[in-house]
Amino acid sequence: MAEDSPKRRKANFNEAETEVLIEQVLKHEQLLFAAGPGRASAGQKRKVWELIRHKVNPVAACPRDVEDLKKRWRDLKRRDRSKLCRLSQGCGPPAPPALGLLLAPEELPPRRRAARPPP
Repeated sequence: MAEDSPKRRKANFNEAETEVLIEQVLKHEQLLFAAGPGRASAGQKRKVWELIRHKVNPVAACPRDVEDLKKRWRDLKRRDRSKLCRLSQGCGPPAPPALGLLLAPEELPPRRRAARPPP
């Protein structure tokens, strides 16, 4: 019979894990998120996510699986977009130069496009 202990959640992502995740996803962005006839198959994407997992886990606080990484990536994108939206509506201080790192140039408001560092 299985133990009736409550399920424990994993530790939060630390800064090193997040940096490696961002670096690797941006490196493989074309393969993971491209649309159209030249896009990668589900198997190819799965292999890339596994590669990313192998890069993140050495610096991870606890072992991460691919679903953890995908969820963290979605959360990072959502948080970056919501910050950008609030800032573009004039609420709050000016955006820091690194804010647009996760956004495509067309997603940046016009005044921020020129300030974005080249990839």
